[in-house]
Amino acid sequence: MRRYLAMLPLVALLATGCASSYAYGTKTADPVSGAVVAVGAENEYADVIAQVGGKYVQVNAILSNPNTDPHTFEASASVARLLNSAQLVVQNGVGYDTFMNTIESAVPSSSRKVLVVQKLLGLPDSTPNPHLWYKPGTMAAVANAVAADLAALRPAHAAFFRANAAAFTKSLKPWTTAIAAFKAKYPGTPVAVTEPVADYLLQAAGADIKTPWAFQADIMNGTDPSAQDVAVERSLFTEHKVTVFLYNQQVTDSLTESFIALAKASHIPVVGVYETMPEPGYHYQSWMLAEVQDLAKAVADRTSSEHL
Repeated sequence: MRRYLAMLPLVALLATGCASSYAYGTKTADPVSGAVVAVGAENEYADVIAQVGGKYVQVNAILSNPNTDPHTFEASASVARLLNSAQLVVQNGVGYDTFMNTIESAVPSSSRKVLVVQKLLGLPDSTPNPHLWYKPGTMAAVANAVAADLAALRPAHAAFFRANAAAFTKSLKPWTTAIAAFKAKYPGTPVAVTEPVADYLLQAAGADIKTPWAFQADIMNGTDPSAQDVAVERSLFTEHKVTVFLYNQQVTDSLTESFIALAKASHIPVVGVYETMPEPGYHYQSWMLAEVQDLAKAVADRTSSEHL
C-alpha cells in the first residue's frame, strides 16, 4: 500500500523550519501547570485525548488540515519537536502513519507512552482498510486506553480520566443509534465509493458496497485502477445499480471528479466523507453523526451533501 513519503534524516529534519503540525484546540479550560503533553497523529485521536484528559492535557494534532492528503504527508521539524516533548502519543498504525515510528525512533524516550490503535484492536499488519476511526467501537476502546495511560502518568487524576472516558463512550450513543436506525430502515442499500474511507461505517450500517475492492485500494494507494474496474465503477452509475455515491472529499483527482460528474448526471446523490475530522465546529462524535445523517438524507431525500 502507498503510505507516507520517506522522512528526511533527523539532522535535516531538525534544521528545517517548515511546520507540518497543527495545534489542536481542546475547547476546554486552559491546561493546568504540569499538564501531560500529548500528541494525536490524526486530529480525531487528538480530539479523544482532549476529551478524556480535559485541563490536565496539552494536546497537539499532526494531521488536521482537511486540504492535506494524509497518505502523502511528509513530516517536518515541528513534528519531531512535538514528539520529542510528548509524554503520550496516539497513532493509528496499519501502515497509515508510519512517519510516526520513524520520528519516535529518532527521538526515543523511555517514558513516552505510545498507543497504537491497530495493536489496541488486535489487528494484523495485513488489515486492508486502515481507516479504523470509522469503525464503531474503536474510539471507545481508545478513550479507555487513553484514560489508563493518563492515569499512569498522573495518578492523582485517575478518577477524572476514567469518568471522562465513560462520558465519552456514552456520548457515542446518538451515532450508534443512527447507524442502527439506518440499517433497520434501509437494509442492503447499494452504494458506490472511491476508496474505503467510510467502509467500516457503511458495513456497520448494513450498506452493500458495490465498488470492487481492487478499485478502492488502487484509488487509496494512488495507483491507476484497471480499465475493467473503471468500467465496473462506471456501470454502477450509468445502469443505476447504486443509490448513493460516497467519495473522499479530502482527496480528489481527475478520475474521482469524473465519477462525481457521472453520478450527478445519473441523478445519484453524492456524499463527501472526510479522512480527518473537519475543523472547526466538530468533535469526533458530531462528525461521525453528521456522516450518517448525510448518508440517510441521500437515501431518503435524494440530497447530495458534499461538504460538512
